[in-house]
Amino acid sequence: MQKGNIGVTTENIFPIIKKFLYSDHEIFLREIVSNAVDATQKLKTFASIGEFKGELGDLTVKVSLGKETITISDRGIGLTADEIDKYINQIAFSGANDFLEKYKNDANAIIGHFGLGFYSSFMVSKKVEIVTKSFKEDAKAIKWSCDGSPEFTLEETDKVDRGTDIILYIDDDCKEFLEEARISTLLKKYCSFLPVPIAFGKKKEWKDGKQEETAEDNIINETSPLWTRKPADLKDEDYKKFYRDLYPMSDEPLFWIHLNVDYPFHLTGILYFPKVKSNIELNKNKIQLYCNQVYVTDSVEGIVPDFLTLLHGVIDSPDIPLNVSRSYLQSDSNVKKISAHISKKVSDRLQSIFKNDRKEFEDKWDDLKIFINYGMLTQEDFYDKASKFALLKDTDSKFYTFEEYRTLIKDNQTDKDGNLIYLYANNKNEQFSYIEAAINRGYNVLLLDGQLDTAVINTLEQKFEKSRFTRVDSEIVDHLIEKEDKKETALEEGKREILSTLFKSQLPTMEKVDFNVVSQSLGEDGTPIMITQSEYMRRMKEMANIQAGMSFYGEMPDMFNLVVNADHKLVKQVIEGEDKECSIALQPVQAEIESLNVRIDELKKQHKGKKDEEIPVAEKDELANLDKKAAELKANKELVLSNYAGKNKIIRQLIDLALLQNNMLKGEALNNFVKRSIELI
Repeated sequence: MQKGNIGVTTENIFPIIKKFLYSDHEIFLREIVSNAVDATQKLKTFASIGEFKGELGDLTVKVSLGKETITISDRGIGLTADEIDKYINQIAFSGANDFLEKYKNDANAIIGHFGLGFYSSFMVSKKVEIVTKSFKEDAKAIKWSCDGSPEFTLEETDKVDRGTDIILYIDDDCKEFLEEARISTLLKKYCSFLPVPIAFGKKKEWKDGKQEETAEDNIINETSPLWTRKPADLKDEDYKKFYRDLYPMSDEPLFWIHLNVDYPFHLTGILYFPKVKSNIELNKNKIQLYCNQVYVTDSVEGIVPDFLTLLHGVIDSPDIPLNVSRSYLQSDSNVKKISAHISKKVSDRLQSIFKNDRKEFEDKWDDLKIFINYGMLTQEDFYDKASKFALLKDTDSKFYTFEEYRTLIKDNQTDKDGNLIYLYANNKNEQFSYIEAAINRGYNVLLLDGQLDTAVINTLEQKFEKSRFTRVDSEIVDHLIEKEDKKETALEEGKREILSTLFKSQLPTMEKVDFNVVSQSLGEDGTPIMITQSEYMRRMKEMANIQAGMSFYGEMPDMFNLVVNADHKLVKQVIEGEDKECSIALQPVQAEIESLNVRIDELKKQHKGKKDEEIPVAEKDELANLDKKAAELKANKELVLSNYAGKNKIIRQLIDLALLQNNMLKGEALNNFVKRSIELI
């Protein structure tokens, strides 16, 4: 028997492995099974070139559980005593401190950088044994044993067949890895597509109401997965079935792209466009990354462009190392080339579908657009390609490319300053009356109801020349597209102020909602009252929901305009009623307010240009008293108007109709509206 110390420059290798690899300790199974597959593949290679002339026989790698052990067995090339000394006993470390500092946060980097695949077994084991026999003629069977210290033993043993058994004696704090369900889950995660059959126990079948083992191996992997096969040999149903196997609970994919690249790097895979639900984040991390059919990760940021992390599927590349580390991905030139290539493949495929079958492309647009919009927002070169096939859909569900739509609206939707106005709605039902008014005016209205559309609008306004997007409910229809300067309302200033006060006094109080009441001349046939919302403020608030750093806007109240049509007969009735009921009470108040305002203006003119200390105290006091008195008189005036408005059912009815039209009338206010409507009828 030979005894020795594992060749490391620090005796702390095992505490390091235990401590710093612990968060990733489940990958030990991937590493050991992958080594077994490598040994098997090497034997196949030696057989193909005549260096091994024996029978290959059954090459299944077997994983089995004992009471305290996990055993991984293969019939690959095996190891000689010299090879164990070279590959197992010699681990070249640089200084321990440098090592710890550089790799303390990255378990995969430690394993990958130092060839420590086998040593990951010590993350879960108190003792590891290797029982192995080389395929070489006259090779002797060897047993290597180590208990998690740098000391090992190496001795000859009995083993009839070639290959290697790795026996892991599981640590007390890792007993979960002795559970059949846990190992089954890990094998499914990491080993589902390895190129050599992997058996875990025996197949089970139901017999007399209980499950019993059969004599047949339970093979857990598909050795020739779809992405390793030629697209010409595959049918649509093969791709759909593979998708169902990968994502059992998902809807059928929209379509897919089969990647097969030999130069300047090796890359195979299948990417699927899924039907995306509303939340982007929930759909990320569904692409599985493999290295020679060994599962690496499903965190593929850095390998595929950000917008394509919404896709599902598989990418396999030997040029991405099995043990991927973040820092590696960010700097590796191959990875950047792969990312650019995938982006090009996707845009080419989308362009091809659009060109060859526009009807199919339009039918799938509502599901597709989140990928395309996300790509246009995050990747400049993708925008350049996508602008040829990205679509705009109007409220009649007709589709247009950017260029087609520009041609459609340029004659009728250009304002007095030469800006092309793109009108849009984001809810066809809630904004129905605004859409109808715009269409009746001869305008076309886009339907932009996607979760990224607000951000896309901002991007398109930057990209399109002299263009602006305006939601149909942001202004009355006459002012959506200004063809000439606005006309002033015919109502005199005093009456405008009274009209504003009457309607404002009857507006319900709503949390985080502010109303600004304005009166305009919209013609006798125009709507008597309507609610609009500033395009700028609403868009800022919408952006606050999807963009960090804009939360300030999200906290601001929603700001609406209540537009009262001074020409409408119902509004005229309100003004006439106010004249009859309030003029006697208001005339002396108004006269006094005007008298005070004259004196206030005089004092302010006298004080203009003076420093505070140059103004006499008596004049300061007089101005303060005048302001206070004016405020009191204004409050009295508003009280008189408010009392009248409270008794005037037309005012409240018109307000409630406007609120109802905008889905803002709820609870008690809605109930009161219904009762009042019945009374008025």
